[in-house]
Amino acid sequence: MRKVVATSAAPAAIGPYSQANIIDNLVFTSGQLPIDIATGEMPATIEAQTEMSLKNVKVILEEAGSSMDKVIKTTVFLKDMNDFAAMNGVYAKFFKEGAFPSRSAFQVGRLPKDAMVEIEAVAYIK
Repeated sequence: MRKVVATSAAPAAIGPYSQANIIDNLVFTSGQLPIDIATGEMPATIEAQTEMSLKNVKVILEEAGSSMDKVIKTTVFLKDMNDFAAMNGVYAKFFKEGAFPSRSAFQVGRLPKDAMVEIEAVAYIK
């Protein structure tokens, strides 16, 4: 059975999609832009945008009954692959050393709202 996850602690979807869906004991988040819900704006640097995207993923997972330590797979979409190292520096702080999730990361032509990064995750519950 599928359950839609929605929280006001993260930016609302900007299109016809859910923040996340739960299927059995798995949570699938939609890609999270680095939008600060307090201001509606995105930070200026790749480091700050990576942190904001991951904070948005974190609150959605928590609403679903999961957490960052239960993430098993992420996908990172970058506007510019030259930002890969800077993104990695921030990304690593959100996960336990030695227990990093599987990940794909690649450069895309363009992201919504001209973001520098967008991150999605798959996590388990329990």
